[in-house]
Amino acid sequence: MRKIMFFFFLLSFFVGKGLFAQVVGSNLAFLPEYKEQLPYFQELITGGQYQEPSRLIEGNPYFFSRQFEEGSLTINGITYPEVPLLYDEYRDQVITFHPVFNQKILIKPEKIDAFQLANGSRFKYFSGNESHLRAGNGIYEILGTGEFVALAKRYKTTKALREFSKFDEVYVEKADYFLWKDGEFFPVGKESSVLKVVGLEKKEVRKELKANGLNFKRNPESYLRYIIAVNSK
Repeated sequence: MRKIMFFFFLLSFFVGKGLFAQVVGSNLAFLPEYKEQLPYFQELITGGQYQEPSRLIEGNPYFFSRQFEEGSLTINGITYPEVPLLYDEYRDQVITFHPVFNQKILIKPEKIDAFQLANGSRFKYFSGNESHLRAGNGIYEILGTGEFVALAKRYKTTKALREFSKFDEVYVEKADYFLWKDGEFFPVGKESSVLKVVGLEKKEVRKELKANGLNFKRNPESYLRYIIAVNSK
């Protein structure tokens, strides 16, 4: 398998140099596989090399897992299944693994349409919120969809450690929440702002919220999922 993948990589290089005809003559057995896999390799292994996080920061910058796990990735309108993925929240970068050189490779953010991680979390690129301090590369987790889309902007910051330690800082995970509709972002940092955006009165949903133990301050994500579902009925 490694030999085949290396062959794919070399062919990608030769195609780019206009030397394809010179290469395939003695390797026609691999040609069907190459034609099937060519878009995958062209799109996924052309980013820059990922810079490893500082070892002086306690924890890790990743969402869900610090190890590569298979997810799906949509770039330039094409969805690729079973792609090894990491999401660096600190830098807002999506990372895959180079099959030949054993390197972590950045996927160019301008190509990313969406991706899904192994735990089922779905992320998508959204433009139009560039004034937000943590907009980064425009990658948001989709919490729920309906008349509005509920989004979480995941990010990590660092906090200095005062006690004696081998680390200087520690990663701190945070999230900002938005409702999105027709290209417009609506920041929702508290319950009243959520209800105002979707046009609901609290008395309309108070009983159901209480019955389901939903409170925006305690669990904003479950609250948003519920409100989106109710508002879409």
